[in-house]
Amino acid sequence: MKTALIIILSLAVILLAIYFYFGGFAKIELQITEQGGETLVFEEITGDYKQSAIVMDKIYHDLLENEDIETYRGFGIYYDNPKEVEINKLRADAGCILEVNHLKYLPKLEGKYNIKTLPKSTCITTEFPFRGKLSVLLGILRVYPAMHKFAQSNEIDELGEVVEIYDIPNKKIIYRQLLK
Repeated sequence: MKTALIIILSLAVILLAIYFYFGGFAKIELQITEQGGETLVFEEITGDYKQSAIVMDKIYHDLLENEDIETYRGFGIYYDNPKEVEINKLRADAGCILEVNHLKYLPKLEGKYNIKTLPKSTCITTEFPFRGKLSVLLGILRVYPAMHKFAQSNEIDELGEVVEIYDIPNKKIIYRQLLK
């Protein structure tokens, strides 16, 4: 009996530690700000949003191996609400953000890749810790409901796409819910 209790308590402590480490208890502070202006190298996706990570990795490795450009931030722009649109009809763009010092390579990248500048927009924003794939899942489970609640409490009816930026050096995910 005593051994079983120790095992159960140990597992509970381990699970809580994992939940804490990946951002389960991170404070979500939402605000309305103007953000954007990043230069994006991307692919368009139709279907399950789970494809985004694969596309980000593909573009990262392609830029690194074929263009000698190392990027440090991945992104996904999610145009549809998965609660309202069939999974096979979801639309997204995913890829990498070029750093300012890489903008000089734009002429050689154009034609090989989809490139666009993310327009500056007013949006609901927050940051969430990024410490691995579990952080992405916890961010989805915690940030999206918080953004929805924030929009309702601020009487914001028209919401646009969501931008997620995976800032690897700063170990954070930046969420932006664009306002229409």
